[in-house]
Amino acid sequence: MSDREDHYPTRLSTPRAALPRNEPIVHARNQYRWDGPLDEVALSRYERDGFLWFNGFFSRDITEPFFEELREMARDDALMDSERVIKDPHSGAIRSVFGMHELSARFDRLTRDPRILGMVRQLLGSEVYIHQSRINDKFGFQGSGFDWHSDFETWHAEDGMPRMRAVSASLMLTDNNEFNGPLMLIPGSHRSFVPCVGETPEMNWKESLKAQTIGVPDKSALAQLAEHGGIQAPKGPAGSLLLFECNTLHASNENMSPWPRSNLFFVYNSVGNTLEEPYAAPMRRPEFLGARENTAAMTMHDAFPELAGQGVAPLS
Repeated sequence: MSDREDHYPTRLSTPRAALPRNEPIVHARNQYRWDGPLDEVALSRYERDGFLWFNGFFSRDITEPFFEELREMARDDALMDSERVIKDPHSGAIRSVFGMHELSARFDRLTRDPRILGMVRQLLGSEVYIHQSRINDKFGFQGSGFDWHSDFETWHAEDGMPRMRAVSASLMLTDNNEFNGPLMLIPGSHRSFVPCVGETPEMNWKESLKAQTIGVPDKSALAQLAEHGGIQAPKGPAGSLLLFECNTLHASNENMSPWPRSNLFFVYNSVGNTLEEPYAAPMRRPEFLGARENTAAMTMHDAFPELAGQGVAPLS
């Protein structure tokens, strides 16, 4: 690669201790014009934990139409055979569909909802664009889990994201409970960067999206962070929303219950944090995994007018 400075070296040949974070967590504190709907309590909680949970943010009638879209996608042979669709390594069922905001007009409207977009702009202190979007599905009795990882580590290594200035939003389409593989997070883990060991194979994304082995932190580092911050698994009804910082370590177990777990997932990146060349991979990933072309600032869209005026207070 070039002589550019890499603040977060990873995919190394030998283990290395965790590195300190080099930028703010709530960027609006340094960019005062970016006011928003989150109060000081919520901003402080995000700085402390690296995520915010909103129980029942949307009603079920907002989330249910996405299931029909998913069923339509499953009937689209061309889409099912495309690289955008990742199938479960065990069952062959849909695990993820990427680029959802390009495939679904309803999903695109959702990403522009004023309440969500307002919070994200406030956290990132800038205009934003969609770096990546997808739907994650875990069918009952068969949905595979996701190993511990930091999204930023992957986006930095394989997409060339230079800084920790992105926020992930996960909208629950089904109830998330302790049995169907809810997302687990390590509070406070976003304050440190854990370098990972292992060179990135060519076109690693084709395997890592099915079962991640490269970009997984060392178990001793994970244990240390979990001993300090604990592990939380936010649970709630369909329509609940999770916002989490791009470097927060997270994972999920297999779905051992009869109940499915489906989530919409969309990543907002600051327009001041656009992608460079990969820092630790031999080539760029496809556009639907790490957007480089569609990086214009987003405009708000009142996707669900009936919700106008509702608050955004997160649960503690």
